[in-house]
Amino acid sequence: MFTGIVTDIGTIQKTEDRGDLRARISCSYDMNGVDIGASIACDGVCLTVIAKGDDWFDVDISAETTSKTTIGSWQNNEGGWTTGKRINLERALKLGDELGGHIVSGHVDGLAIIATMQDDGDSTRVTLTAPEDLAKFIAQKGSVTLNGASLTVNDVKGCDFDINFIPHTKTHTTWGEAAVGDRVNLEIDTLARYVARLAEMQG
Repeated sequence: MFTGIVTDIGTIQKTEDRGDLRARISCSYDMNGVDIGASIACDGVCLTVIAKGDDWFDVDISAETTSKTTIGSWQNNEGGWTTGKRINLERALKLGDELGGHIVSGHVDGLAIIATMQDDGDSTRVTLTAPEDLAKFIAQKGSVTLNGASLTVNDVKGCDFDINFIPHTKTHTTWGEAAVGDRVNLEIDTLARYVARLAEMQG
């Protein structure tokens, strides 16, 4: 489990297509404190550490995951895998850690698309379009996870929803590099899913 509070920005050092994708990700974590088999959320996708060095770790990513998340877009037009891409990282929640965001599983539900971006003071107001089957789980003042970051929903209109990025978020995550048209890993709030399911059963 995670909280959606990004604690590092990693960089894709290299990748290898072995049927599944193996990726090496550099980071600033103290890897002495990260065990083989530990979970790290990479742009909101829960991945398992299978090897590590002083400032890097390796993960294996299934074909299913690359097809359902933005990890599939790491492949460039020539069919090779793009290196140098920066991604949001968060280590798994431990007992006693502060829950600064909301409970996040690291299981991406779908892809949202950035529709518009507009400066709002020092912040940036972003409108995203969610898949129709997930839009019903997104509520005003509720929480969503976007590329691993826990964010509050400002407004919802149909499949579109608005969030605001404050300067701190833009500086300490990859959201300062976002652009209109980008696809984004979307995880809906687990609580919203269960509430919707309960309402469906009672209806």
